[in-house]
Amino acid sequence: MNVIFLGPPGAGKGTIAKEIKDLANVIHLSTGDMLREEMRNGTELGKMAKQYIEEGKLVPDEVIIGMVESKLKSSDKGILFDGFPRTVDQAKALDQFAKIDAVINLYTTVDVIVKRVGGRRICRDCGKVFNTSWYDSDRCDECGGELYTRTDDTEETIKKRYEVYVEQTEPLVDYYREKGILHDIDANGEIQEKVDKIKAIFDNVQ
Repeated sequence: MNVIFLGPPGAGKGTIAKEIKDLANVIHLSTGDMLREEMRNGTELGKMAKQYIEEGKLVPDEVIIGMVESKLKSSDKGILFDGFPRTVDQAKALDQFAKIDAVINLYTTVDVIVKRVGGRRICRDCGKVFNTSWYDSDRCDECGGELYTRTDDTEETIKKRYEVYVEQTEPLVDYYREKGILHDIDANGEIQEKVDKIKAIFDNVQ
């Protein structure tokens, strides 16, 4: 089963994906992780991506799509896509070599995103993510590492990223709704509540 998670930055896609991937027997694939793996392994696609990144350029669609196709061919499990596709053109390219069984649309508002992402704190040592809305220490409760705020987690930058999402990625909601495989989930609920709803969707798809 291949699944796509849609939603603006800060909607909780990565957090929920980590909770659901084992239940659904799928591989959680984020484009960032995929790029890093290809570059680390020194593949041809990874070398191409590294060159663009080092030059401060966006990695072209054809390179990203090539990596996704390669990952699908090498996996014996389904894929949970997080961060791909980002545009309708990417979605159309994906349709050429993969069957998407369900698309989860985690919807919320920009005000919620600003509050959620603006309060995000990340452990420098283990990468665990916290939020000031429920955690007030400056040290990780798992490894004791220092917590920090990403430099791009300012209100201005968060709003800009949300605008880019609305302009470039949100059209995918209608694209997949027309295909009859889109499922809307309120991103503002409790994590377990969202996980349970998504698991029920997966059970019906399978």
